[in-house]
Amino acid sequence: MRRKKECVAMLLAGGQGSRLYALTNNIAKPAVAFGAKYRIIDFPLSNCINSGIDTVGVLTQYEPLELNEYIGNGQPWDLDRAFGGVHILSPYQAKKKSSWFEGTANAIYQNMHFMQKYNPDYVLILSGDHIYKMDYAAMLRTHKETGADCTIAAIEVPMKEASRFGILNTRENGEIYEFEEKPKQPKSNLASMGIYIFTAAKLYKYLAEDDADPNSEKDFGKNILPKMLAAGEKMYSYRFSGYWKDVGTISSLWESNMDLLGSNPVFDVSDADWKIHSRNPLAPPEYVGDKAIVQNSMVALGCEIEGTVQNSVLASNVVVEEGAVVKDSVIMAGTVVKAGAQVVYSIVDENVTVESGASVGEEKGSGAGIAVLGRDIVIAAGTKIAGGKIVDKDYKGD
Repeated sequence: MRRKKECVAMLLAGGQGSRLYALTNNIAKPAVAFGAKYRIIDFPLSNCINSGIDTVGVLTQYEPLELNEYIGNGQPWDLDRAFGGVHILSPYQAKKKSSWFEGTANAIYQNMHFMQKYNPDYVLILSGDHIYKMDYAAMLRTHKETGADCTIAAIEVPMKEASRFGILNTRENGEIYEFEEKPKQPKSNLASMGIYIFTAAKLYKYLAEDDADPNSEKDFGKNILPKMLAAGEKMYSYRFSGYWKDVGTISSLWESNMDLLGSNPVFDVSDADWKIHSRNPLAPPEYVGDKAIVQNSMVALGCEIEGTVQNSVLASNVVVEEGAVVKDSVIMAGTVVKAGAQVVYSIVDENVTVESGASVGEEKGSGAGIAVLGRDIVIAAGTKIAGGKIVDKDYKGD
């Protein structure tokens, strides 16, 4: 008897993340660091294994090297399986046709062979750029109970923001009767989360038809879902009420990091019943000096703090020297803030050196935006970087 998996997950992780600017110059958005010891992709991967889904295809395209290296054999997420596990799926040259992924639907279509290898009854489609904890097994149960051909995870958003999303208009039982992609005048505030469960045979059918349509944009929201709905397929919403954040912008990435702070955080990553797995670097325990001040902050292993850290998230091996101040900021691994330097209301990427006396960013509430420093750069001593400024190369002053 042919071995099979009930459900295979396909994780779209090829996006450039252009709205994160310097943070994604050299890495894919799902590989961006988050919350002191995680990367964005840790959340959907952890959701998969916590939901009992142990076969995941990760579709990469833009700057995949670091993401590929980070995922490796999948061991940190218990996804190193002889049959199943996690697999990196990049665009490749086939005998008949090859191309870069043209859209979300085309990316999945080009990897039809991967899904079919496991002969699944259902396929779960995920995005690699959201921060949330979700039981996909509960969503799959709902999909089976309703007899749906497609189930779309949905969350209520403020009505004023609804036009930014794909909006589901549903009947009381959750059946979708209309799908509007980013409508100017939304009829409801029930937004698609970009998480779909398809009955596998239906998915294959519509992907093949979409690939053959020269006028299609090869996109789930713009093409696949409206075509299924127009054809009378059974489509249902699955309402999600927990924390969910699309961290595709500088402000949303900063906000989501801040949501981790405090004794009663908005989003708790320490829940032992729903562990968020990650590939943590080897590092000694963090060191906090006698004169250091650390308030309402998350500090990872390997950090050395002699200065002041307030309301901030520090990844592994960050150094804050005596007299330095880090406030309302996200500091990624290996960064050094030297004596007398100040980093305020900023996101600083990996392996940055802020030299003595330099000033980065302006106070939150000043009207200035979030300052951003790209990785592997040096900010010269005594220089000042204004709030909202994005710097992606060594800076010696204007």
